[in-house]
Amino acid sequence: MRRLLLFSNSSDHGRGYLDHGIDAIRELLGGRSRILFVPFALADREAYAERFRGRLGEAGFEVEALTADGRGRRQVENADAVFVGGGNTFRLLKTLQDAQLLAPLGARARAGLPYLGASAGINLACPTVRTTNDMPIVEPHGFDALGLVPFQINPHYLDPDPGSIHMGETRELRIVEFLEENDCAVVGLREGAWIRVEGERAALGGRTGVRIFRRGMEPEERPPGASLDDLMGG
Repeated sequence: MRRLLLFSNSSDHGRGYLDHGIDAIRELLGGRSRILFVPFALADREAYAERFRGRLGEAGFEVEALTADGRGRRQVENADAVFVGGGNTFRLLKTLQDAQLLAPLGARARAGLPYLGASAGINLACPTVRTTNDMPIVEPHGFDALGLVPFQINPHYLDPDPGSIHMGETRELRIVEFLEENDCAVVGLREGAWIRVEGERAALGGRTGVRIFRRGMEPEERPPGASLDDLMGG
């Protein structure tokens, strides 16, 4: 049974790193105290892992950083839980592909390994990474991701600012363009929000809502606490 906790962001305005989500992390993990952290979305993996280790260590968790060498597969196989950090989605995906860790990670998550992530880490949980906000600073071997949920997520979703003089594309327009070529629901996950998945059930947590986009339909708003079960059917 899939057990996922998907954060739009790891740092919420006015609060420290992961402060807004630490209670949700404890609730999902229950008695588990060891987390395998995936730092591949940033260039300085060691510093990133130390930051995560410091914050989760304060909360009583033991953190091990995933490596991209020959030890990585065994680390995934032995993990009690995994947290995939944010950063550049394309770098994250390519590193996992090159290290041949994408398939083992997906298999364990589909078998019940608690999967937690933020930003790029939740793009990775989708069928593809095509709804990321990131620049393709590296070229992965295709865009297919883990497919732990049957819908796409756009993290850090921003609503159009009616007072802005910016004349470029809005986030909503970019998602509409995605739907012109891809028939898949897209969840615009605002800052401060997260999605918790238990098996075939999904619900929205946090302080903000989501905007859901589907091809040929008007966007739909859902508030914190709302069910997303209908999106789990594909």
